[in-house]
Order: sequence, then structure tokens, then C-alpha cells
Amino acid sequence: MTTTPAGKRAAAGSLLGLALGDALGFPTEFNDVPSILAKCGPWREMELPRRAFVSDDTQMTLALGRGLRTAMGRGSLAPKRLQRPLREEFVDWYQSPENNRAPGRTCLTACALLKEGRDWRDASQVGSKGCGANMRVAPLGLAPGLSAEQRSGAAQLQSAFTHGHPTALAASDLTAHAVWLLAQGTDPEGLVGRLRSYALDQRTRYDHTWLGDLWSRAHDPGPEHFIARGWDECLAVLDRLQDAVRTISPETDPCLATGEGWIAEEALATGLLCFLLFPGDPVLALRRAACTSGDSDSIACLTGAFAGAWLGADAWPADWVDRIEHRDELLELGALWDA
Repeated sequence: MTTTPAGKRAAAGSLLGLALGDALGFPTEFNDVPSILAKCGPWREMELPRRAFVSDDTQMTLALGRGLRTAMGRGSLAPKRLQRPLREEFVDWYQSPENNRAPGRTCLTACALLKEGRDWRDASQVGSKGCGANMRVAPLGLAPGLSAEQRSGAAQLQSAFTHGHPTALAASDLTAHAVWLLAQGTDPEGLVGRLRSYALDQRTRYDHTWLGDLWSRAHDPGPEHFIARGWDECLAVLDRLQDAVRTISPETDPCLATGEGWIAEEALATGLLCFLLFPGDPVLALRRAACTSGDSDSIACLTGAFAGAWLGADAWPADWVDRIEHRDELLELGALWDA
């Protein structure tokens, strides 16, 4: 561990980085690297659009952040205390006229069922491990005063509201844990090893308090078997990440090493890879993440969340921060949690 720099404002840095990465990668999503280079020029010089619009990634991060703020304002974070505000915020997002930023099918399907009043376990899409759950989970790595059990349980629960596949649950837990470690000052050099140890410790731990009988919606012989499937897929991609950090050239599309990021464990690994290639240069990390052949906005938003948690709010160019959509709310939530 290293000491957290005094006053670095990790929560504001992480939330701003997430939104900036999202806005930088939003115009390049669904494009291959040659097309991005033809449109944007050299990737090391990619510029944030003048009108820096975000996608559903930031919208849903803010929805989770608001729900978490409401729940924690009512007392110690617990499953029932989080469930109601989370449902309300996700349904509000689903119904919003601003929900026109290429939202994922899993989130739309699950939120439609939540709107109908279905139990969240019945709304959960247990076959989906898309990245839509861990792209939004950063607030749980940033909110102060949570125990390890609360952070893990809530990260998995918020995933399960939409993405109930065990790999989505595990990747959300790991993503929140990575954000928390970086915000606490963990040296990036040892991060992948710390995450592997965490995954191994959690591998057969199914948290009934937070997840109830969600596991029974899948075709597993028991809850431990269910959750281990998810952790095993995350451990496999962390092994690929560990190799990639040592061997990949920064000029190579990171998706070739750790996957295109459409699924949860690959979004985590490729977002981390872009951060770990440039741990001291967060803007370059975002540019690398946005110039990828996969889910560029989700990869870049995760990269930004990691870099901002590690380096703090002052890591981002002031002129970029000034024009990011939802700037005021991002800074307000960040200030609350940094306080």
C-alpha cells in the first residue's frame, strides 16, 4: 500500500474520469480501430467532443449513485434499504426521455419488469453477463464507511437488478473492489495480484443476505456452484490481464489481449489494462481506451474510474471537466463522498 495523497478527492476524480471516458468513447463505439483513426486522427491526440455527451454508462452510474446516497441517508447500508431507491432510480432512468444513448437490451428488459413491480429476482436476467452492471458500479467503491461485506454485497445486488449471471455479479464486485483499492492508495503495480487474491477468497462465497435465492433461477446444483462459475471466468481474464500488462505494446489495440468489453469480465480487464499501461497519464489512458475495437465507451469509462480513483480530481484537464454533461451532479456526489 502507498499513502493516499491528502486532499486528492478520489470520489470526484473517479466519477469525473468515468464520465470523461464515456464521452470520449461514445462516438467511437461500434467502430474498428482503422475507422476510429480515420475519423479522429492519431489516438494519442484524440480530443473530447466540444459537446461532451455521455452514454447510458454515466446515466446509470448516477442512478446507482443517487440510490446509494438515499439508502445511506436512511442508516447503515442493508439489502432492503438499498432495494427500493435502486428500483426507483433504475425505473426513472428507463422512463427518461434522455434514455436514448444506445442503452443495453438487458438493462431495458430488466427495468421494464421492475417498472411492472416484479420482484427484482424475477426481473433479473440471469443469462446476461453484459458489461452494463460493472460499468456503473464505481459509486460502491467510493462511498465511505462501508464494510467489505456491504461493498461486495451491494455491488452484486445492484448487478443482479439487471444482470444476474454469476460472472456479472463477480465482475461488479471486483470492479468496485478495484476502485476502492485505488482510492485508498494501493499501488497500481500490485493491483492485479490483489484482485486475484480477492477473487480466490470470494470464489465459493454466495451471499444469501444480499442475493436471496437468485441462484435458483439458473440451472446450477447449488449456490456455491453458481457463484464459482462467475469468479472462475473473472480469474481466467485476470490471468490474461497479468500477461498483457507485461507484454503488450501500448500501440496495440488492448482488445486483442483482454477482449472487446461487451461482456463484464472483459470490460473490467480491458479497462484496467488501459489504466495500467499509463498509470501516471490518465488522459492518455482514456485515449487508448476510446480507440479500441470493442465497447469503447464502457472500456474508457472504467479506465477513467480507475485512473480518477488513483490520481484524484485534479488529474483531469479543467477544460474537459467544464464541458462534461452532468458535471455539477458528478461533482456534488464526489464532494459528498470525499468529505
